[in-house]
Amino acid sequence: MTLKAVTPQSTPPPAVHNPQPAVPLDVRSAALTVLAVLATILVLQYAQSMIIPIVLALLVSYALEPIVATLARWRIPRPIGAAIVLVAMTVAGGSLLYGLRTEANAIIHELPQAARRLREKMENDRPSTANAIQQVQKAATELEKAANAAAPPPPSTGAQRVQVETPPFNVSDYLLWGSVGVAAAVGQLVLILFLVYFLLASGDLYRRKMVKIAGPSLTKKKITLQILSEIDRQIEAFLLVQVFTSTVVAVATWLTFRALGVNQAGVWGVLAGIFNSIPYFGPVIVTAGTAAVAFMQFGNMQMALLVSGASLLITSLEGFLLTPWLTSRASSMNAVAVFIGLLFWGWVWNVWGMLLAVPMLMVIKAICDHVEDFKPFGELLGE
Repeated sequence: MTLKAVTPQSTPPPAVHNPQPAVPLDVRSAALTVLAVLATILVLQYAQSMIIPIVLALLVSYALEPIVATLARWRIPRPIGAAIVLVAMTVAGGSLLYGLRTEANAIIHELPQAARRLREKMENDRPSTANAIQQVQKAATELEKAANAAAPPPPSTGAQRVQVETPPFNVSDYLLWGSVGVAAAVGQLVLILFLVYFLLASGDLYRRKMVKIAGPSLTKKKITLQILSEIDRQIEAFLLVQVFTSTVVAVATWLTFRALGVNQAGVWGVLAGIFNSIPYFGPVIVTAGTAAVAFMQFGNMQMALLVSGASLLITSLEGFLLTPWLTSRASSMNAVAVFIGLLFWGWVWNVWGMLLAVPMLMVIKAICDHVEDFKPFGELLGE
């Protein structure tokens, strides 16, 4: 028996695999985040009667802060300067409404006549298919009568038939509801003015308090100050541009409608300026509304198209030329984020949400851009 030496064969080294590290999904944290978002939305909807006046007061104070700061540099105390600015703003707004009262009353008196003209126009232009629809309804009525006649009579149960009568129309109930709504609106307006006065009179008190409660770390204080400064800069620039562009749209609409012979051109100009602050939806609402107004006044589609086309041209020139030229690139957001924000805030706060959507998005973007964990959301909002 011979022994053979076994030589060890060289085996290739095993392949080394470097699998990508799996990102663990924390289901508990995700569920808590979803619940927190849903709770926030419910709170925003439930407490909108309190939150909306606060947001409006903050925005008005941002718009008036440069004026009050200028008066403070002229050695006028902030409480007195804030009172002067608010009184001047209230007097200017009241004077504008008082000057438009005649045109507003004329619109109210002309509503029945405009509705009658619209009804007559629709009756005259009714298509021939209306007769066919009437014949179908008549045939359906006859078939129902025949079916009722062929059916056996229902057994007598001795029950007495009860007929529910609708109460008559009571004008006093609607007048009372309208009076309560006006009184509530006036009360909220007074509360907003008082809150704006306190915010303007206090100056940078709350900014210093927020920096103080941010934490003992100098980094946290610096980040908080940067966020507040960015919010101040963007909101003030946005409000300045918005007020200027809305004024331009209101004046241009008023002059154009006067040249075209539209009645109460001043009221429609003010409404066009107000709705111009709603991105995307505002020009559509103004165009459709002016088309309806022109059709009810002139009674033909040519003038309706001319008036609505002029309104659309004014808002388009403002939206595509004036606003991009005045708005800085730093405070701009992409169109998809703004549109989704309009849908969200409009769903949460209705009309007020659409008016306040852009400032709210700007505040959210300013916070997300300076907080490390929220920077991806800020990137989604920006251009």
